Amino acid sequence: MNYIGEIISIGVAFSWTVAALSCEIGSKHLGVIVLNVWRMALAMLLSVLLMYVFTGNGLPVHADAKAWVWLLASGVVGYFFGDWCLFNSYLTIGSRYGQLFMTLAPIFTALSAWVMLGQQLSWASLVAMAVTLSGIAISVFSRGEGKSPVSLQLPLKGVLYGIGAGLGQGLGLVLSKVGLDYYTAGVPAAELPSVVDYLPFSANAIRCIAGLCCYLLWMLLRGEGNRFSRSLHDRRGLLAMIIAVISGPFLGVGFSLMAVQYTAAGIASTLMATTPIMILLPSHYLFHEQITVKGVVGAVISVVGVSLFFLL
Repeated sequence: MNYIGEIISIGVAFSWTVAALSCEIGSKHLGVIVLNVWRMALAMLLSVLLMYVFTGNGLPVHADAKAWVWLLASGVVGYFFGDWCLFNSYLTIGSRYGQLFMTLAPIFTALSAWVMLGQQLSWASLVAMAVTLSGIAISVFSRGEGKSPVSLQLPLKGVLYGIGAGLGQGLGLVLSKVGLDYYTAGVPAAELPSVVDYLPFSANAIRCIAGLCCYLLWMLLRGEGNRFSRSLHDRRGLLAMIIAVISGPFLGVGFSLMAVQYTAAGIASTLMATTPIMILLPSHYLFHEQITVKGVVGAVISVVGVSLFFLL
């Protein structure tokens, strides 16, 4: 049998694992803001270059004002707020737990679509939410001492960063869907078949513009311009950033789109959501994070919860 879609999906999960580990290393070297200035600029350039190579035009010429507004909003929410929280969670609780909290993204996506688009929350979605939350709870809570039956085994700030990362990812996805729908509607019918598969990359370039502008402004307000200059001499930090960009926003996104062309979207999404499990072993060797039975069980249950969103 032909399992190319499934193989690609597993490769995407591996790619996102590499991206998460690289982002943690890069954040420690360059700082969250400087790393994301580089990351947004490079991701934007790669997206524009890809569009130019495959369509002959790297600019989003068919995106009207509504598409720009929604996609820019998506970039602010997803790439600025969401990734700022995610990268700070890497520094506070590590990429292993940061990726675990990213399993909250489908929950926030479903809730955002319910509020903004009027999509119904089915019983299957509610079950998936409950399973995902229980998996995270198993991983981050431990038996308490004294009067408290349970207690957090992670810093509260890191947990809040993780929740914010999931919120930014989920809400940003809904905003980008609205923007991409407006973008697609603006493409002439005769031209649409030849460019429809590449429009997400062009839309991503708009989102990257928003993220880049926000990070640049935040960097200037915080007076970290000198740190950006010093980053030019941090070879290990820049290497980690380049690996993170190629394995995440570029290859990860591109191959995730390819995976759903060869297998069912539910199967692809489930396999791609296994990053919190894949990251356990490399995070142990790279950052000496302890692997516990409770942590593994919690990660597996969270991934099962994510899969229920697509399979039920």
